[in-house]
Amino acid sequence: MNRIKVIFWVLLSVSHLSLAANIAGPTEKNNNLEDKKFQPGEMIMHHITDSHEWHILDWKGKHVSIPLPIIVFHKDKGLEFFMSSKFNHGKNVYRGYKMDHGHIIAVNEAGEKDYIESQKIWDFSITKNVFSLFFSIVIILLVFIKAGNLYKQKPHNTPKGFWNFLELMILFVRDDIAKPAIGEKNYHRFLPFLLTVFFFIWLNNLLGLVPLFPGGANLTGNIAVPMILAGMVFIITTISGKKTYWKHIFAMPGVPKPVLLILTPVEIIGMLLKPFVLMIRLFANITAGHIIILSFFSLIFIFGEINPVAGYGASIMSVSFVIFMSFLELLVAFLQAYVFTLLAAIYFGSAVEEEH
Repeated sequence: MNRIKVIFWVLLSVSHLSLAANIAGPTEKNNNLEDKKFQPGEMIMHHITDSHEWHILDWKGKHVSIPLPIIVFHKDKGLEFFMSSKFNHGKNVYRGYKMDHGHIIAVNEAGEKDYIESQKIWDFSITKNVFSLFFSIVIILLVFIKAGNLYKQKPHNTPKGFWNFLELMILFVRDDIAKPAIGEKNYHRFLPFLLTVFFFIWLNNLLGLVPLFPGGANLTGNIAVPMILAGMVFIITTISGKKTYWKHIFAMPGVPKPVLLILTPVEIIGMLLKPFVLMIRLFANITAGHIIILSFFSLIFIFGEINPVAGYGASIMSVSFVIFMSFLELLVAFLQAYVFTLLAAIYFGSAVEEEH
């Protein structure tokens, strides 16, 4: 088992290194590195932002990638469907469309952006993040449907292996998050949502650490996903809020009325800031982890441009730090799922708390 772990982490580090090297600059002997300086910011942003193709590697000057479906609705032309490989990594124009910095635009006959036509486009394409979203949903459905069927067939049997681990994690969310934060009386209502959020965030955090297909998408580091999850928490909290909850926000019991003029606006702002804090915490922590790992790889090429020997020395240090950071990111992947679920449970608990 220890050998398998070592091999896995070496492959993980080499995979990250190869991905960084693919974008670092020319690798052929006849290319002059001075003509194209390494841009660490460009390389990092390329890896953490969304894309319409799944880049695998560069081989003999060619990009090897998995194309993803392009689905475009034009107000005049209607719905069009084709694969992203038609754009040839943004070099070609296809059916009057072109890829420009990750966005699909309409172009004129000269190949320039047509601003009027571009405003008529609705992009429903399957990007890396969208594919990763569907992939994680399918995995979660398959795992939990299978687990449910096993318990129905043999309800009194002790699960083994992976299913035992899954049961432990479900009991952890129920007994250590939901019950203490919400209470024995009301936790059943919110447990399905908390379990879904916990495993969804945890699974996608782990997939984001694996740079090989179908991993490598920065789903939880895309601010739209934490925003939707935080929005769901806010909506559920607002709908579930009892009279006591709203009384503490708009008219805190036992507080003098002059003080309420200051306290009530503060409470309202705090209520609105809760989902914002949830969103930023998940987004910032996951994105920061990817940026740190890629920054270590950038040191290889930065020092290599100064002196090749320094580049080799930096590679040893960088790979060592990346292995360390990868282990740390495994812990962060779990902690961010735990913290998000715990805070959501605390918000639910405050909304349904009985009056003392």
